[in-house]
Amino acid sequence: MSNPEPAGPDVTTGGAGSELEREQAYVAMLYEQLEDRRRDTAKRLHDTLHDETVGTPQALTQRDAAAALYTDRLAGLRAAEHGLAFGRLDTETGEIRYVGRIGLLDEKREYEPLLMDWRAPAARPFYTATAASPEGMRRRRHLRTRLRQVVAIDDEPLDLSEASESSSGLTSEAALLAAVSEARTGRMGDIVATIQGEQDRIIRSKPSGVLVVQGGPGTGKTAVALHRAAYLLYTHRDRLARRGVLVVGPNPTFLRYIGQVLPSLGETSVVLGTVAQLYPGLDARRPEDAATSALKGSSDMSAVIAAAVRDRQQVPRAPIRLVVEQQDVRIDRDVVTQARTRARRSRKPHNEARRIFRTELLRLLADQVARGVGRDLLDRRDVQDIRDELTESATLGRELDELWPTLSPETLLTDLFADRRRLNSVARRIPAERRALLERDAPADDVEPGQRWSAADVALLDEAAELLGDDGSAAAAAEAAALREEVEYAQGVLDVLDLEEDLDPELLRATDVIDADRLAERRQVSRFDSTADRAAADREWTYGHVIVDEAQELSPMAWRMIMRRAPARSMTVVGDIAQTGDRAGAGSWGEVLSPFVASRWRLEQLTVNYRTPSEIADVADDVLAEIDPTLAPPSSVRSTGDLPWAEVLPASGAETVIAERVASERARIGEGRTAVLAPVTWVAGLRTALLDGDADPEDLNAPLVVLPISDAKGLEFDAVVLVEPAEILEESPRGLNDLYVALTRATRRLAVLHTGELPPVLKRIRRS
Repeated sequence: MSNPEPAGPDVTTGGAGSELEREQAYVAMLYEQLEDRRRDTAKRLHDTLHDETVGTPQALTQRDAAAALYTDRLAGLRAAEHGLAFGRLDTETGEIRYVGRIGLLDEKREYEPLLMDWRAPAARPFYTATAASPEGMRRRRHLRTRLRQVVAIDDEPLDLSEASESSSGLTSEAALLAAVSEARTGRMGDIVATIQGEQDRIIRSKPSGVLVVQGGPGTGKTAVALHRAAYLLYTHRDRLARRGVLVVGPNPTFLRYIGQVLPSLGETSVVLGTVAQLYPGLDARRPEDAATSALKGSSDMSAVIAAAVRDRQQVPRAPIRLVVEQQDVRIDRDVVTQARTRARRSRKPHNEARRIFRTELLRLLADQVARGVGRDLLDRRDVQDIRDELTESATLGRELDELWPTLSPETLLTDLFADRRRLNSVARRIPAERRALLERDAPADDVEPGQRWSAADVALLDEAAELLGDDGSAAAAAEAAALREEVEYAQGVLDVLDLEEDLDPELLRATDVIDADRLAERRQVSRFDSTADRAAADREWTYGHVIVDEAQELSPMAWRMIMRRAPARSMTVVGDIAQTGDRAGAGSWGEVLSPFVASRWRLEQLTVNYRTPSEIADVADDVLAEIDPTLAPPSSVRSTGDLPWAEVLPASGAETVIAERVASERARIGEGRTAVLAPVTWVAGLRTALLDGDADPEDLNAPLVVLPISDAKGLEFDAVVLVEPAEILEESPRGLNDLYVALTRATRRLAVLHTGELPPVLKRIRRS
């Protein structure tokens, strides 16, 4: 870049006025360029949407694709508003490169680069250069901004003669420590300005294959995964934009927490969802106990579902006798078995193989009737006439539907769980006492789908859908229903337009140039706004890349479902085995991945804890050692001087004391956020005692939240008040893992309130 070399000394804490003013002037110019791009893109979007030349559905599709592209660009330009430029590299040859959220070119000067996108190869030294390996750089400058103002400058010499011998190994150390020490807001922020070397290596690694990112609490696993999604979309956009990127998180609270990160990086073509939301049209919320969820998540259930499908492909116990067009028809075990064997050998899904079964059975039955009449007396056309008569028989059709019915995944599982005999028949490999956990009554018709199914059911529904396939009737019915709704809506729009009282009777009305069917057709063509929308609505959609966060929590059945979305096995798997809390969760990454990729996966470790101060990390490390002595804890980069403390609660009035201690912690952190983490049995009472009556208990922007440990995974707070750690240990089969999670959510202060004895593993906590 031909940006002018600023004069003056290096600046470490804010800099000389002339330096700051010069950087401010440059950043102001960048914002002017950004505004020009936004105005130009908004105009292009407006012109595209109001293009009156569009006529055919094909042209309409092209128009909508262009509109979606401009919409995405506009969203990215708007997102770049906050912290547009955050860094500068001074090369050894005197070139200056500014680094920011997006790339900007000077269109008036032969597209001279003004700002490099942080993902561009030329920007990489901003994250990786060190004094020992400067990569051709002389200095790295970090611009600290507030809104559009440059408020401080942090310089880091990369010349060995100027660099400090006491370097910590962290890049942009001052900016990093300032960022990790800021008060939390309830929404995860991006780390684009402070990515560290070990993080950058993972973010920019090749997209092919399965990459496992293992890291302890506070190491930035989630941030790395999300920035990796943004980087891959930037670097491999031609491929990934067509198929999209799927990000799977552990719970809706977590997804709300990270929801703004990718838009802030200019990326919107990403599907975010939990395991409970991966089956289109369903957001499963049915409560379920841990033992039942664990059973449903076990790999044994794949065999159970397969057996349940085969169980519905029946042969009659006794011959079925019918009279069709005055001809005797006998449906016996042998003839049905022949047809069933032919259908099964096709290896097609159940609903698609059903057509083969019916065709073969009708052929065998027609031959049976022909033999009864006298096969030698009939020619091929006569036999075909008999087959046609059998095909048209409603009575015979009902019998064939009983032998090999068309099934939906919902029907298959509902019938299975509500029928003990059928369940005992197909689930013999599961002990009877555990098998009973699956039994439940069929839901009432008026129960909405989200309440019919639990999160663990979703993987079973997906497994069933894979085995059942679709005979076309369900898709056709859904498409027809959608079209009817569009026609009704379109007709309503046209009716409203025709009722305009002030409309000049000499002018054409809307209905003079288009009818409801045509308008509905146009709306149908553009029903999905983006690749992400289409992907989320299609169970069989396969993604260009899949990212799984808190991956240690997924059950074997959930992994089967996710692997179907990534047949190319381009995946980033992020987690920490020491934080596994789900009974069906992972014990090791090899255990999780070997059924799908054998040993063909690679592991990256994150070793630095940016979130948890050393005073709290020391306490958590004791729990980690109890979980697995071979696991090395991540190293904390900072300390706060605030020691964790514990206090015994009184036998009566415990909630009053908790409220007082929570108020004290909130006062100490000022504008930061506080979380009360507690056993499940305490959560409802604490929410009543601590939160305002009309407060949303799941509002992450609130200064105070009360959460069970399962909902706190991946989140962080300025202060944490942990209630009854002994009960946390008792309520979960992986209680130590849950306790480890709870202890590592705080960025500044940790308090532990308990009745009875404090668990011995918390021996380092100071008693008050």
